Order: sequence, then C-alpha cells, then structure tokens
Amino acid sequence: MTDFAQRTIDLARRNVAEGGRPFATVIVKDGQVLAESANKAAQTNDPTAHAEILAIREACTKLGTEHLVGTTIYVLAHPCPMCLGSLYYCSPDEVVFLTTRDAYEPHYVDDRKYFELATFYDELGKDWRDRRLPMRYEPRDDALEVYRSWQQQNGGSRTASTVPPG
Repeated sequence: MTDFAQRTIDLARRNVAEGGRPFATVIVKDGQVLAESANKAAQTNDPTAHAEILAIREACTKLGTEHLVGTTIYVLAHPCPMCLGSLYYCSPDEVVFLTTRDAYEPHYVDDRKYFELATFYDELGKDWRDRRLPMRYEPRDDALEVYRSWQQQNGGSRTASTVPPG
C-alpha cells in the first residue's frame, strides 16, 4: 500500500532541492494517484501556481469534471485561502494536511502587501469595504444581464453544476 502522505513530503522535498517552495499535493482516487504537483509559483512567476491548484487542474482534466468527489487530497501544509477555496469548490471526500502554519512559521513566511497568513483568514470575514485590499463596487446593469442570459440558456435553472454521487 502506498504511503500517500510520504509521497507528498517527498514531492515537496524534491521541489525545494530544485529551487521551489516547500509545498506539494497528491490527489488519490480508488487507492491510486490521480494527480500530483509541487508548488511552481517561484519557477513560473505565477502566483496561482500553488500545488493544490495545479494538482486539482490535472485531476479534473483527467476525470473530465470540475468535481473531485471520491478523492482524498494530501497537502503538505494547511491550505492557504486561495487553495482552500479551490478545495471547497472541487469537493473532495477529504483533505489531509501534514503540518500547520504555526508549526512551519519559524521556518517559512510568505507575507505579501495585503496577505499575511496570521491575519488573512480574518480578512475573508470582513465586509468588502473593510478589507485591506482596496476594492470598489461599480454596479452595472449589463453585468447582471450576463447572468440572466446564462439562466435563460440553461432552461431557467440557477444551478451551475450538479455534484456527482460519491
């Protein structure tokens, strides 16, 4: 039996040795690796190239769906907000994280202009007017019309997707 947690650790360790950041993800379905990736943000200059995002993209492409019901996703560290949102969106059966932010913080910090892990989760709960990231609401009727058009094209349904059974 494969130790998927150890595979995740080994993938992250390899990424660090190659100049990348210390994060990796392994997605498992029916006891087999469906997809895996290390964090490639540093190598690609792409701030969205987190391990979870890359592995989710690969797994969904292989399965031909945006849903990962029936999978277990192993991640080296508790997911950042972007990755956590993606994990919620793809709906795996379980996410297994192997270390906490508090545990790795003495060894790794990736604070940004508006993003510090210590406070960012609090930002998500704030009204958009109170967030550190400057935001402006510009209501446009034409923007809402895009959604009306989508609903009409989908037989009046408001539901964007149906979660397949586990």
